[in-house]
Amino acid sequence: MLDPSSSEEESDGIVEEESKEAMAPQAGSRISPSRTSESSGGLAPSSSRSSARPISPSPSAASEEKEDLEKMHREEEERKKKLQLYVFVMRCIAYPFNAKQPTDMARRQQKISKQQLQQTKDRFQAFLNGETQIVADEAFINAVQSYSEVFLKSDRVAKMVQSGGFSANDFREVFKRHIEKRVRSLPEIDGLSKETVLSSWMAKFDTIYRGDEDPRKAQQRMTASAASELILSKDQLYEMFQNILGIKKFEHQLLYQACQLDNLDEQAAQIRRELDGRLQMADQIARGGKFPKFVSKEMEAMYIEELKSSVNQLMANLESMPVSKGGEFKLQKLKRGHNTSIIDMGQEDENTLSKSDVVLSFTLEVVIMEVVGLKSLAPNRIVYCTMEVEGGEKLQTDQAEASKPTWGTQGDFTTTHPLPAVKVKLFTESTGVLALEDKELGRVVLHPTPNSPKQSELHKMTVTKACPDQDLKIKLAIRMDKPQNMKHCGYLWAFGKNVWKRWKKRFFVLVQVSQYTFAMCSYREKKSEPQELLQLDGYTVDYSDPQPGLDGGRTFFNAVKEGDTVIFASDDEQDRILWVQAMYRATGQSHKPVPPTQVQKLNSKGGASAQMDAPISQFYADRAQKHGMDEFISANPCSYDHASLFEMLQRLTLDHRLNDTFCCLGWFSPGQVFVLDEYCARNGVRGCHRHLCYLRDLLERAENGAIIDPTLLHYSFAFCASHVHGNRPDGLSTVKVDEKERFEDIKERLRVILENHIVNFRYFFPFGRPEGALKATLSLLERVLMKDIVTPVPPEEVKGVIRKCLEQAAQLNYERIKDYAKIEVEKGQKDQKDPDDAATKENVGRLVTPAKKLEETIRLAELVIEVLQQNQEHHAEAAVTSSGDQSAFAWWTDLMVEHAENFLALYAIDMDAALEIQSPESWDSFPLFQLLNDFLRTDYYLCNGKFHKHLQDLYAPLVVRYVDLMESSIAQSIHKGFERESWEPVKSLTSNLPNVNLPNVNLQIPKVPNLPVPVAGLSVNLPQIPSFSTPSWMAAIYDSDNGSGTSEDLFWKLDALQTFIRDLHWPEDEFAKHLESRIRLMSSNMIENCVKRTRMAFESKLTKSSKSTDFRISPSLCTMFNVMVDAKDQSAKLCAMEMGQEKQFHTQIDELIEESVKDMIQLLVAKFVVILESVLAKISRYDEGTLFSSFLSFTVKAASKYVDVPKPGMDVADGYVTFMRHSQDMLREKVNEEVYIERLFDQWYTATMNLLGTWLTERMDQQLHVYQLKILIRITKKKYRDFRLQGVLDSTLNSKMYDTVRNRLTLEEATASVREGGMQGISMKDSDEEDEED
Repeated sequence: MLDPSSSEEESDGIVEEESKEAMAPQAGSRISPSRTSESSGGLAPSSSRSSARPISPSPSAASEEKEDLEKMHREEEERKKKLQLYVFVMRCIAYPFNAKQPTDMARRQQKISKQQLQQTKDRFQAFLNGETQIVADEAFINAVQSYSEVFLKSDRVAKMVQSGGFSANDFREVFKRHIEKRVRSLPEIDGLSKETVLSSWMAKFDTIYRGDEDPRKAQQRMTASAASELILSKDQLYEMFQNILGIKKFEHQLLYQACQLDNLDEQAAQIRRELDGRLQMADQIARGGKFPKFVSKEMEAMYIEELKSSVNQLMANLESMPVSKGGEFKLQKLKRGHNTSIIDMGQEDENTLSKSDVVLSFTLEVVIMEVVGLKSLAPNRIVYCTMEVEGGEKLQTDQAEASKPTWGTQGDFTTTHPLPAVKVKLFTESTGVLALEDKELGRVVLHPTPNSPKQSELHKMTVTKACPDQDLKIKLAIRMDKPQNMKHCGYLWAFGKNVWKRWKKRFFVLVQVSQYTFAMCSYREKKSEPQELLQLDGYTVDYSDPQPGLDGGRTFFNAVKEGDTVIFASDDEQDRILWVQAMYRATGQSHKPVPPTQVQKLNSKGGASAQMDAPISQFYADRAQKHGMDEFISANPCSYDHASLFEMLQRLTLDHRLNDTFCCLGWFSPGQVFVLDEYCARNGVRGCHRHLCYLRDLLERAENGAIIDPTLLHYSFAFCASHVHGNRPDGLSTVKVDEKERFEDIKERLRVILENHIVNFRYFFPFGRPEGALKATLSLLERVLMKDIVTPVPPEEVKGVIRKCLEQAAQLNYERIKDYAKIEVEKGQKDQKDPDDAATKENVGRLVTPAKKLEETIRLAELVIEVLQQNQEHHAEAAVTSSGDQSAFAWWTDLMVEHAENFLALYAIDMDAALEIQSPESWDSFPLFQLLNDFLRTDYYLCNGKFHKHLQDLYAPLVVRYVDLMESSIAQSIHKGFERESWEPVKSLTSNLPNVNLPNVNLQIPKVPNLPVPVAGLSVNLPQIPSFSTPSWMAAIYDSDNGSGTSEDLFWKLDALQTFIRDLHWPEDEFAKHLESRIRLMSSNMIENCVKRTRMAFESKLTKSSKSTDFRISPSLCTMFNVMVDAKDQSAKLCAMEMGQEKQFHTQIDELIEESVKDMIQLLVAKFVVILESVLAKISRYDEGTLFSSFLSFTVKAASKYVDVPKPGMDVADGYVTFMRHSQDMLREKVNEEVYIERLFDQWYTATMNLLGTWLTERMDQQLHVYQLKILIRITKKKYRDFRLQGVLDSTLNSKMYDTVRNRLTLEEATASVREGGMQGISMKDSDEEDEED
């Protein structure tokens, strides 16, 4: 804003240009603003410039020209209206006396623009791409990735940014809420609290959001913007409303100077005139009966009282204002009514001033510079001055030499005399010894006034007889400050009927006693009280012609009141104009005095010199008149419809506010609220009208997509509702018919918009922003539904309305996510399309396949779950108050659950349609159930709800059928598998995996296990089982062989089936227990069948094997043992049930496995016994007393004389030992259960040792042949040693039978040694010789 005092140089140039434009109009005519305004860019076409032979325009051109003229006329009227409105606004800003800028309003944040949103997206994408230097862990990166995909790239966020409803703080709060759950789900770390992690993540977020910007500059911008948002200076307010109303700078300058906005006295006088006009208007309405239409006739009288009461309140506010801002002096209050001087002009006695009521206080500064003409004194004589204000203290300057009498000393005085006497004396020090006083050389007595010159001047001194210098002068300056309650002063001639009854020149002072009381006082010299005074209440001042018979004074003016006239005269025109202006402000009169002769314009056509006998304010007024501004300045505010003007002002202010850089949501800034409040109070705009217009404007903006805070709507609506129902929120009890009708219309519009907001709550309040807006919307809707302000609306009615809205919201939300899913599908099709037309058609045909339909349904289910999760996270808290209490809208949660069920019901239609076209042979729809069920079962409100039960009813038959087919298929695979079983060992895939880091695979939706074997008697083809290849990381863990292919396939299928059923997480307990029981029972039956088939195969294989020492334990036999081991392990996992059912299945199968293993061990031990029997049968031929024995002995002895014959019988012993050791090693290596091996070895050793003892017992009376003895010793010793090495306990090894065999063989060895002469190194003694031989 240009300062009015600094624009004089510019104004000279403007005046030169104006003089050229002033030539066209005739004298006395007013130049229209359209022709004179510098903003118009040109003059209206003149008739003198028209062509001599004009061409008649065509009808179309004429109509266009007419439309253009009408448009120009409308624009010109709009411009004039804005200029007039700006004048009123300027006065409100210049001298506010009702409102002040609020400091308790919530500070608004800077809004996010489209460019800033895109910049934010790019910064977060750069972080995710690793292009920044920010170090972050995987959890934070995942959180940022989710935030970027879900929030930043959301269309709802982009739309709200376009509407101006998002701030940077909203972005930060959404991220904070987004990560709070993630941080809480992180595992606890010693020494690192969750709060520390949260603050660290938020700091990283701020770094990413800020990018490369300097945080200090951003902070400075935020501080500056926050300051401008909180408080504005007058210059800032002028500039703001120039932008709002489209006022140009030079227009503001003209208006500012012409309205004298920097003159607070003029502004206070303008207010008094306005209030006087409003009271007169109230009287006119009362007399004429032209009342607005009220809802009842009785309100007409109340309306007049309200008008007068509001004016009285304004008068009280004005009277409480100080004379000038920042001044120490405040007006004294008179004990009288606020407006009696205006209403009852004739009642003078009630508010008559006394002389003691008028108090003035002046400050004088006396500066003594030097004395001139002092020649008679010796140069070294000391001189000094004294100064005093008569009646006050005396001050003295410093001493100076007579050759250089200069001081520059200032003395400060305070006096209550408007015409004080200032005495200054010059002294010299006396040189006489007996002199008691210094010698006075001269003196000067001055009578300064506030109008006296302030610069230093030479004054002739009155010299004493002792001073021969007659031309003695003193240079001094006297500055007398004008007190704040003195509005003007000077010498005037005056004559009146009751006061100043003699035509005489007196010193007058215009004193302001209070905002409504002024007095014209005359003073004598050295008197503090006025000699006479005239209270100006009710007087009208105006210029007058010279009065005949009155000598003295050149220019006249008078103050007139009923029955009294006071005539004043001054010595020059400028002084008269200043006095009239000052008294015009004081009287508060509506008539504005106009000088009889206007100041001649500068640089006029005639070139005459300007008469500078008028004040500068008159010059600015003339400039404003030339530019067509005079009509706006001199307009009577009481004659305007301020309701419509304020409506326009508020609308334009709101548009300006919504387009600034703050996320205001419709809230005005403090400076705007201040100006609007002041305008309403000063011009009598009714509060209901103000808020009705505000509501209408806000609703229009909301209908056009702007984000409006429902709390703001609630505030204005509550005010209007309270007023319409007679609750007097602003002290007005009258209600206009127009206000009531407009309120009902706005109430209906507001209801429709609120319901629409609730229907579109995901899009009007995305991610819970603006904070608390949804809750405020519900509260406002509840208020709108009330019939009056006392009776609350029944909760069921509110619930019914909101329930209907949420039903529509479910339909709308589902349609939008369906459209979004279609867009994704179309985009995928576009990416996959082949340029070839045939391929394109084939693609299109493939799109409608059941598999494609199911894929789209699953994708739609993911979107449905995402929507429901966002509703729960961001919109469910609308029922909770700030203190955590849910009593405000306790039913909101129930309605949101109903909304979710309606939403899911719409999805159920598409889901059912997609499932109906699926082949009954396909099980690909199970992931859809798992996806939906995993979400629903964890939701407290939706678990086992309507849709959840529908989902269960839909899938329960499918699960049962699937389990039935799996059971039949597994049974068939067992039957055919064991028929073709080779019993080759395979790697196990069903053992419990160790605790290792598994590969990164998607485990969210487990694969549904399928079986390769078709079920007999059924025409369905079961899907193929998913291929399962052993991961490379399992090779080093499982080096040992396990069960057979059939058993491992069985166990894997049972485990996969149980995992699948378990991962279904069936929500209904009864059916879930039924499924579990069914699967456990099936597993028990299948494992039982497997065990029995293995037992039979084991027995069959042993039966077909050799009975000699050539028999070897094959890997297949070990595999059968391992099948039993695996069966036992798997039964504990697959057949175990809780409590009672555990015994039912698990105990039975364990008993069967134990019996089968026992039988298998017995069969194998029997086999080992048979083999030993075959060995013993061979050596039985050497029994004593048999023919065969004698023959064999002779043959061997005879042959040994000629050739090296091997030891007879050692090959039999070696063959048995080799068989025994091979069997032990094979069992130890291949069988995975140590308990079974130990049990087998114990029984093997015991049975064979018993067999040896029995064989020897049968030959108790016979002596063993030497060859028999050698073989038995070899077998017995090797058996004992090998079984001891295999871990057979000593108690088993050293049994009684072993002792019997050992003793017998030792005895036979001693006998043979005597008889045969030695055993050739074979002995029962413990030695290692035989081991060395082996």
